[in-house]
Order: sequence, then C-alpha cells, then structure tokens
Amino acid sequence: MSEKHSVQIFHFEDNGSIPNNPNLPVILYPGALIDKPEWCESVFNGNGWRNSWENGVFNYHHYHSNTHEVLGVTHGSILIRLGGEDGKSFDLKAGDVIVLPAGTGHKRITASDDFRIVGAYPDGMDYNTRLENDGKHDASIQEIAEVPLPRTDPVYGDKGPLLENWNKSMKHG
Repeated sequence: MSEKHSVQIFHFEDNGSIPNNPNLPVILYPGALIDKPEWCESVFNGNGWRNSWENGVFNYHHYHSNTHEVLGVTHGSILIRLGGEDGKSFDLKAGDVIVLPAGTGHKRITASDDFRIVGAYPDGMDYNTRLENDGKHDASIQEIAEVPLPRTDPVYGDKGPLLENWNKSMKHG
C-alpha cells in the first residue's frame, strides 16, 4: 500500500427516490488492497473508519443518509448497482475498495458464491438504512447535507485521494 493506486470518480444525481449525494462523488480504488484483500477491515479501522462489519450487500436499493460508507471486497466478486435503478453497475472483485458518500444508493445485482465484503464508517459513525421510495427522501436530503467530511482516507489515512477529491468537490459544489 505504499504507492497510491489510481482512483476512479463517479457522480450520481438525485433520481427522485434515492437522493445520492449532490456534492461528493463515489470514489473507486480498483485493486487498492489486491495483495491482501483480507486486510480491508484492519486497514479501514486503522485509518479511523470503524463500526465495521463483514457480510454481503442487500439485493435491494438502499442508502445511508447519516454517514459515508467504505466497502472493501475481501473474497469473490460482486456486480453492484450504484445510484438507483438508472445508475451504474460495477463489477468489483477481491482487493477493490469503494467509498460511497452519504445518500448513495447501492444494491447487489449478483455475487459469486464466495463473496464477502467489509463495510466501515468514518469515526465509527452509526448508520441508518433508508429504502428507495420509503417516504424519507426529502428528510434525507437535509441529513445528507449535515454529514461531515471524514478526517481520513479509509485506505491511505491522513493523505489520500478521498480527501483531495472531496475537499475539492465541496469548494466547487
């Protein structure tokens, strides 16, 4: 992890049922932990992203309006859709890491039998789960606006692509 892998940036608009995030992009770190994907949880925790879990991803659209979330694939692969039904699908494999800003819809489309993923939240924030068309869309927009920027990058700590991109997005957003 000494060298920083390139990241990919994706913006998702509010689709009327999933707010996504009006200012902050999704950041994908392809293969960031490819050498040791099973270390995702300890890397995230060590960089201040805690309240972690290991499991899967729900097979329905949902989002968290009160915190950002990092996901790291530890085993297998997943086809995940971000941004709602008209969003974009990503084929993630062990070693890939993706950060979802508060409000970003996500849903498992398919996954390999051995698929496992770790999730964590900046400063160990507790997370809520909001569903597509659950009547909380408008209230969620205000909650999303109040979520603070993380102090650290979940993969690289004090300096990393997340901080660079999100700070820039907030200045220009």
